[in-house]
Amino acid sequence: MIEVFFDCSSPWTYLAFHNLQPLAGELGERIHWRPILVGGIFNTVNPSVYAGRERPVPVKAAYMRKDLQDWARQADLTIIFPPTVFPVNSVKAMRACLLLERQGKLVDFARAAFEAYFGRNEDISRDEVLEGVCRAAGVEPARVLAGIADPAVKAALKANTDEVMARGGFGSPTIFVNGSDMYFGNDRLPLVRAAVLRARG
Repeated sequence: MIEVFFDCSSPWTYLAFHNLQPLAGELGERIHWRPILVGGIFNTVNPSVYAGRERPVPVKAAYMRKDLQDWARQADLTIIFPPTVFPVNSVKAMRACLLLERQGKLVDFARAAFEAYFGRNEDISRDEVLEGVCRAAGVEPARVLAGIADPAVKAALKANTDEVMARGGFGSPTIFVNGSDMYFGNDRLPLVRAAVLRARG
């Protein structure tokens, strides 16, 4: 019923990742997490993101920082907008999420990656940081770092990214209810809740 295409490089996705899980629990629904590479989406269908970063509107940027902290406070999360590495190259982390889905560890790993990047300003593109993320998630670092080099894992991440674009997605998080009803962003979760209830008839 609830399908989420996500990338750990987005603070808004961290909020949705955190907030959607209790909502799904309340509704008695399982979440199908679909790792993607959001940079691939921006390069292909949403290059305006890059233009906005190169020439930000100062008042809008200031408000967005405030808005992020307001949402973080509401969710009881600490989110530090990374001052040194943003956007981060999340490809290894997202491949690891895919790899660990088979072991039932995707959510644990993604949570640890979000906490490392947005909670402690750690560069999750670096192997030594990912090793710590693996340990926090209760998985063997060496096995994960070897596994993400598997061509099948690389292909699966690209396939997920291509799929969400084909279905109309343009960023992270992109949420689908009942297969085709699309919602974008953390602030759409009340609409997601209503859509799930509506889909039940």
